Amino acid sequence: MKKVLIYILFTFLFSSCGTGIESTPKITEKDVKKAMAQAENLSPGSFLKIGRDSVPVWKKGKRFFVTDDQVKLIFSYSPDYDADTLHLAGKYLVYDGYSTGSLLDNRKELNLKFSDGKHGFIYASGKTLQEFTSRYTIPFLIDEDLVKSVASQLAGKKFFIKTSIWYDPQSERMIDGRQFIEVKIDRVLPGNKVLPLKVLFTASDNGQQGFLWMSSGETALHSRDFDSMFSLHDIHQDFPGISRDVWQHIIHREVVPDMTKEECRLAKGAPRSINQLPDPTGLREYWYYDGGSYMFFQDGILKQFRR
Repeated sequence: MKKVLIYILFTFLFSSCGTGIESTPKITEKDVKKAMAQAENLSPGSFLKIGRDSVPVWKKGKRFFVTDDQVKLIFSYSPDYDADTLHLAGKYLVYDGYSTGSLLDNRKELNLKFSDGKHGFIYASGKTLQEFTSRYTIPFLIDEDLVKSVASQLAGKKFFIKTSIWYDPQSERMIDGRQFIEVKIDRVLPGNKVLPLKVLFTASDNGQQGFLWMSSGETALHSRDFDSMFSLHDIHQDFPGISRDVWQHIIHREVVPDMTKEECRLAKGAPRSINQLPDPTGLREYWYYDGGSYMFFQDGILKQFRR
């Protein structure tokens, strides 16, 4: 922790060496506290820790995975290459330092430099040195250090998966998965332009393989972060009143007559809307889902449904 802080401050003090920075900002107590906060940055999850460095401490040679050929749109024009024939998706770019330019208000903007080994690319960040935080990301680029950090914490470990939205490792097409079963995390790879992590896993019971796209927990997509996708314990233990037979239906996202509302919610998720109609025989309740499916409950017990 102290080493990280020292390195951040050292970089601020000596950032004028070989980077094109003409003046060095004064280091204040506020800068120190900010550096400490960046070094201790954690994701909202209680298990997965995301440690990321900020642009001022990026070392030359730091690698970024390119998720989409549209990355060419974020780089400044250069006569050294034809942007229309540039194909970088699936490759890595190497960070090559930064230079500065002036914004309209005379602030010093950082221009981040990258290379694919053949060409150099410039990304105008629109930010000054002091405006960067450890949560800063560049469109279409995934920090390799982020992927390695998550992989070191997850690969080889077992968790219980909460979602049945699985993807085939070969075709990357969505497949029918199961929820609330134990899986072993095999690998963590760079993801896509929306979700930066691709988590590959194997079901512990039958060896079925799949993967899911996961966020790093640092964006608004909390429904796709680690704590929303995985559990550290068997979720069935939280519902001791649900029999093993019924739990098997829940695992496969199936409902059968006489299931309770709690069991149906676990199996299919929350409904889009609910309509309650009291009558002399008891409370009639309808749950409606997208696609025209619905469930009908009589006094809290499932009596009829349409998939």
